[in-house]
Amino acid sequence: MNKKLRIGLFGFGVVGQGLYDVLHKTKGINAEVVKICVKHRHKPRSLSDEYFTFEKDEILNNDSLDVVVELIDNADEAFEIVSTALRNGKAVVSANKKMIAEHLEELYDIQLQTGSSLLYEAAVCGSIPIIRNLEEYYDNDLLNSLDGICNGTTNYILTKTSEGDKNYDEALKEAQEKGFAESNPSLDVLAFDPKYKLTILLNHTFGVFVKPEHIFNFGIQNLTLEDSIFAREKGFRIKLIAHTSKINGKVVGYVMPTFVRADSMFYQVHDEFNAVQLGAAFSDQQFFYGKGAGSHPTASAVLSDISALVYHYRYEYKKVEQNGAIPFSSNHLIEVYLRYPDEALLKELNVTDIRQRFSSHDTQYVIGKVRIDTLLKHKVNERDDVFIVKWD
Repeated sequence: MNKKLRIGLFGFGVVGQGLYDVLHKTKGINAEVVKICVKHRHKPRSLSDEYFTFEKDEILNNDSLDVVVELIDNADEAFEIVSTALRNGKAVVSANKKMIAEHLEELYDIQLQTGSSLLYEAAVCGSIPIIRNLEEYYDNDLLNSLDGICNGTTNYILTKTSEGDKNYDEALKEAQEKGFAESNPSLDVLAFDPKYKLTILLNHTFGVFVKPEHIFNFGIQNLTLEDSIFAREKGFRIKLIAHTSKINGKVVGYVMPTFVRADSMFYQVHDEFNAVQLGAAFSDQQFFYGKGAGSHPTASAVLSDISALVYHYRYEYKKVEQNGAIPFSSNHLIEVYLRYPDEALLKELNVTDIRQRFSSHDTQYVIGKVRIDTLLKHKVNERDDVFIVKWD
């Protein structure tokens, strides 16, 4: 029988407390939390003081600990913790998608140099075990595409707006009241959170390292009632989809609102749930569905990684070697619904193949084609007078 893993935990917020809870309610996982590093000395906590420390070195330099679990918000501090722990020969579990996305290639190199293992299932889709499946089940299948609803906050908001009884602001307020959205929801609604997750998934799907700033993201913050009415009239629902696919020997990837038809599996993914659909050469399409937010769903993914470490599991990153230096490209043409303020923007974005145009006193839109790299170049995602939906 494997020895009991001794865990040093960074952070005791919603997910950290959820991890402690599920770890002590789950039989068969040979692990225990020994020490927890936190910032605030006088914050009331549910465990006795002997568990807590305010000095990170009490965990990072503690030879009696086997695993470091990092569950803090600050990406820079998280990288220092994770990289130091790996170099000190400890296995690490992290849920910090921003930190991993920004430093994935460096973290990969550290693992190669040290032989230490970094697992981060909880950083991507909550309770859905998508990374493990990409690493193991799809290690040799020829993957063609991945599409995912990877953010529970925006999916909750879009669910409420699609039902017709709430506008964007009302749906956001409800999501905040129910704890699905932060008081400052910008990382979610501006689609940075799913972009970080896509950055990670790109590597485990196609073996490419991409910096987040090279991936186009467009959020839902500019959604209006007119956009929602258009979708309903066409029989669509709007979902924020992270997409990657292999086209002509190159990998493309972006995150943006997408019209989803009634025959799509994504059409029925509601509220805070996440879903991922894989397209593969041999196994055709596979669909994964589960809760993507919340204390226990996220903690269950962390717990799964800890359980894997009991058996010395590590990501092998086989696709990095299999695919070699396959390039990532944003030079890709897509068809979109584009609500715009004036004709100058259409020329600026070089919108082509316009097959539908509408203009009224309140709104105007076209359905046409535009290149992803053009949207990136002109920083369309920073404008507050535009809304774009991919015509899927």
